[in-house]
Amino acid sequence: MAKIILSKISTQPPKNADKKATIKKTEELAEKIGLMSEMMYAEKKNSLLVVLQGMDASGKDGVAKSVFMNCPALCIDAYAFKKPTEMEFAHDFLWRIHDKVPAKGQIKLFIRSHYEDILVQRVHQWIDDQKAVARLEAINHFEKLLLEDNDTTILKFYLHISHERQMEKLEERKTNPALQWKYKATDFDESKLWDKYMRYYEAAINGSDLKWHIVPSDMRWYRNYFVANIVHDTLNNLKPAFPLLLDAGKD
Repeated sequence: MAKIILSKISTQPPKNADKKATIKKTEELAEKIGLMSEMMYAEKKNSLLVVLQGMDASGKDGVAKSVFMNCPALCIDAYAFKKPTEMEFAHDFLWRIHDKVPAKGQIKLFIRSHYEDILVQRVHQWIDDQKAVARLEAINHFEKLLLEDNDTTILKFYLHISHERQMEKLEERKTNPALQWKYKATDFDESKLWDKYMRYYEAAINGSDLKWHIVPSDMRWYRNYFVANIVHDTLNNLKPAFPLLLDAGKD
């Protein structure tokens, strides 16, 4: 597998992409995802874990809302991982993660994830390179366990936004009343560490046994479509179906 170098991957939609048609297609895919999520919930054979990672303002919440808007509440859940609590710090770094993975029949969204512990902590040098490598190995084993022991399909998305676009969106949080609740001055401090984050994101992505999908995210309409298309195809390949009653009259 070719090594991922994020700076060589475009954050923009393809030049021939039609915005209006793409938005319509995303809505159609979201409807199908909603129906298949209900089928999967009824079957309770498989589960789907969707990991949404990216820099601040890359659109993790936007993807969650747009792609999964038609999933019944019983079929889907989301969890946003933040700084570990004192109790969580007292355990191994995956202790808090395992409790949040999806049960059979469920779609679970991780808004940030177990990868925070080899990204943020590495950027700020709270762990050294040796510890980060060991943790990545543990993550690979953890994901293999979910796949093989509980039939959990894992989709990992890195929302690939440019530094310039990120700054525009962070500034928008200052002036847009609907976004001001998201504003944190520390986000600008983290943005100054962009090059370090890119280096360690590449290390996490290239060291992962399961594929990462690199999502061009400067334009939200294409970002949402990109994710929706992969989620739809993944669910479709699982072939979920509503269970049928057995014929009661048969011997």
